[in-house]
Amino acid sequence: MTMGQDHIRYDILAQDALRGVIRKVLSEVAATSRLPGDHHFFITFLTGAPGVRISTHLKDKYPEQMTIVIQHQFWDLKVSDTHFEIGLSFSDTPERLYIPFNAIRGFYDPSVNFELEFEVPLADEEEASAEITAYPADAVAKPASEEEAKSDDDKKPGSGSVVSLDSFRKKH
Repeated sequence: MTMGQDHIRYDILAQDALRGVIRKVLSEVAATSRLPGDHHFFITFLTGAPGVRISTHLKDKYPEQMTIVIQHQFWDLKVSDTHFEIGLSFSDTPERLYIPFNAIRGFYDPSVNFELEFEVPLADEEEASAEITAYPADAVAKPASEEEAKSDDDKKPGSGSVVSLDSFRKKH
């Protein structure tokens, strides 16, 4: 049996649907200005993706991607259909970030071990290849204390509710 060409692009539709999960979660947090229970989020995004707006300082420090933590210190969270904006503090410096949902590579809520990974090519990659499986310490901008971050890292096991989009993509 020969597989035909996917003219519908289920892979793109699946990514859009999963980004809708992030949009809905952030919208609910924005509506109440607080995180429910112990929930908190690690969001990894490409700093050079179209539409991303971060300070020159952060762009210089994280030229390809960075991970933000939405937990204790955030403000002015605004969510639209295509992006979210948030205020975070980096080394006691307040910053405003504008992040399109299409720039997100990973979303992780360690309180329930829920993780989403997205195939987003880096600017110089022709095809997406690497999946995010860990958050290197030098690529994480943490508004929380280092001790809390270490306990979060310890809680993140290698397995869990990971949704990988490879299973949706057609193999060539």
